[in-house]
Amino acid sequence: MTGAGPRGAAGGSGRLTELDLLRFVAAMAVLSFHYFIAFASVWGDRPAKLFPAISTLSGLGILGVELFFMISGFVILMSIWGRGLGAFALSRLVRIFPAYWISVGATAAVYGLTAATALDPKLSLGEYGVNLTLLQRAFGVYDANGVYWSLWVELRFYVLISILILTGVTFNRCLIFMGVWLLAAGFFAGSDDAWVELVVMPKYAAYFVGGMAFFLMTRYGPKLILWCVAGISAGLAVSAALDRVEGRIELVGYAAMPVPGWAVAATVIGFYVLMAMVALGGLRRLRWRGLTVLGALTYPLYLFHATAAVLIVPALRDTLPPWLTAAVTVLAAMAFSYLVYRVAERPVQEFVKARRRGRPSPAPVPPVVGPLVAGEKASVP
Repeated sequence: MTGAGPRGAAGGSGRLTELDLLRFVAAMAVLSFHYFIAFASVWGDRPAKLFPAISTLSGLGILGVELFFMISGFVILMSIWGRGLGAFALSRLVRIFPAYWISVGATAAVYGLTAATALDPKLSLGEYGVNLTLLQRAFGVYDANGVYWSLWVELRFYVLISILILTGVTFNRCLIFMGVWLLAAGFFAGSDDAWVELVVMPKYAAYFVGGMAFFLMTRYGPKLILWCVAGISAGLAVSAALDRVEGRIELVGYAAMPVPGWAVAATVIGFYVLMAMVALGGLRRLRWRGLTVLGALTYPLYLFHATAAVLIVPALRDTLPPWLTAAVTVLAAMAFSYLVYRVAERPVQEFVKARRRGRPSPAPVPPVVGPLVAGEKASVP
C-alpha cells in the first residue's frame, strides 16, 4: 500500500512558503468577515450596508477558519512524523501560548482601562485568568475574544492526533485514523450531543482529515486511496459549511450576510483544489522567502484584529470615511501583530530551539517539506 515509500514534497527541500501565503489569505478572510460583516456594534451600523460592494466576498470570509483547519491537518501530520509526544507537546505550547497570553491580557486591559464597550465579553478578572489556560470552554467560561473558539477546536485536534503519535505514525495507521474519524463525523453529522461535538467535532473533522490526506500525497504520492479520502472529506466539508453559513444567515438575516449557497460550496471546493495544488507542487512558483513574514503575521493578526477594531474604529468612524477607517485599522492591526511576533513569539521559539540543540538528536527522518519547525508555524491561525 505504501508503494515505493516516502518521496518528499517539493523536491524534499525548502519551506513550503505557499502555505504561509494561504495562511495569510485565511487570516485576512476572517478579518474581512469581522470588519465588513460581523462587527455591527463596532461600526454602530450594519457593516454590509457600509461596504456593499464587498459584502458577499466578505461574508465568505467566515470560512477562513476552515482553511486554517485544512492547513493544520497538513502541517501537524508533517510535524509529528518521526517525533515523540513530548516534542509535539512542547512545540504546540511554544507556538500557541506566548501571543495568546498577550492577547488575553490586552483584551482585559482594553475593557478594564478604556471606555470601549463593543464586543465586551463582560468577564471577571478570575474568568480572564481561566482564559489564560485555553480551557475556558471546558469550565463553562466565555471566551475573552471571539476568535478563541477555533483554538479550542485546534486543541481537541491535538489531543486526537496524540493518539496517533502514541500508536506510531505510519501510512496505514494514518489511513485508519482518518477513516475512523471521517466515518464518525459522517455518522454524527447534525448531532446536538455535547460529547459528540467535544470528541468527534463533526463540523470540522473533514477539514483536518482533508489536510492530512494532502500531506500524505506529498510523502507517498497521489494514491487513489488518498484521493478517495479527500473526496469524501470534501463532501462532508461542503455540507458542514453550508450548515454553518445558513445558521449565520438565519441569525442576522440575508441583508446582513448576503452569501448564496453556491458560493459557499465553490469556496470550500476551492480550498481543496488549493491544498491539492500544494501537495502536488502546483504552487511552487509562489515560493518566495518574503512570504515567511506574512506567515509570521498570521497568528497574531488573527488574535489581535478584533481588539484593534474595538479601539480604533469607534474613534475614527465619525471623522473618516468607512473605507479609510478600515484601512487604518487593518494597517495598525498588522503592525501590532508584527511587533508581537518579534517581541514575544520569535524570542521564545528561538530560546526553546537553542535549549534543545544541546540534547541528543533523534534518529534522522527522511525530509518531507524542509525543517520541521518551519512547518509547525503553519499549524494555527
